Amino acid sequence: MAAEKQEPTYKRVMLKISGEALMGDQGYGLHPPTVERIAREVQSVHEMGVEICMVIGGGNIFRGLAGSAQGMERTTADYMGMLATVMNALAMQAALEGLGVYTRVISAITMNEVAEPYIRRRAVRHLEKKRVCIFAAGTGNPYFTTDTAATLRANEMACEAIFMGKNGVDGVYDKDPKTNPDAKRYETVSYDEVLQKNLKVMDASAIALARDNHKPIIVFPLDEPNGFKGILEGKGSYTIVKG
Repeated sequence: MAAEKQEPTYKRVMLKISGEALMGDQGYGLHPPTVERIAREVQSVHEMGVEICMVIGGGNIFRGLAGSAQGMERTTADYMGMLATVMNALAMQAALEGLGVYTRVISAITMNEVAEPYIRRRAVRHLEKKRVCIFAAGTGNPYFTTDTAATLRANEMACEAIFMGKNGVDGVYDKDPKTNPDAKRYETVSYDEVLQKNLKVMDASAIALARDNHKPIIVFPLDEPNGFKGILEGKGSYTIVKG
C-alpha cells in the first residue's frame, strides 16, 4: 500500500529572505548559482501544493539606511533600495520560471514594463492559480523596511505564517551564536520578548504588525538543503515567534 501523502503544515506562506542571501560568497550583487539553489527550495515547497508569497530585500545591491548614513537624503536612498529589491525579484522570477514554476513580480512602485502593479485581489487570484507571487519595492514608502513589507503583504494575502530564511543560523538565539559559543536557541519565543530583548528577528514595526495580527514568524536556516520544505513536513531546526 502506498504511503499516505503528508499534508503540509501551512497552505499559504510568506517567505522573506534578505538580499544578502543572493550574494553567495561574493561581497556584492547576485550569485546566479545561489539564486538557483534558493529557487529549487521554493520549487520543492511549491510542488507540495503550498501557495507561496515572497519578499526579497535589496541589501546585496543597495541599502537605503547605509546610503542615508553617508549623507544621501533618506527618502531618495530608500527609493533606491526599493529599486534594488525589484532587480532581485526579477532574478528570482527568472530562476523559478527556468524551473517551470509560474511566477509574478508585483511591485509597490508602478513600472509596468517589468512588473505588475500591486492590486490585492489580483495577487490573491495568482496565488489561487498556484503562481508564486514576489512582492517587490517594499511597501512603496520610504522609512519602511522589507521586513515590514513582508509582514504587511502576509496579512493582506492571508498567509498562515511568515518564514524568515537566515544564512548561518537555525533560529533565534539569545545572543549572536557566531561570536558567543554559549548562545542558547529558542524553540519558541514571544513577540514581546523579541522586542524587549532586541533579538534581531525583524525590525520592531514588523514584529508589532505580526503580533497585532497573530501571524507566526518561523526563523529557519536558508542555507540548509530542504530547510524550507522540511519545516512544512514537520521536521528541521527552527524557532517560532508567536504569542
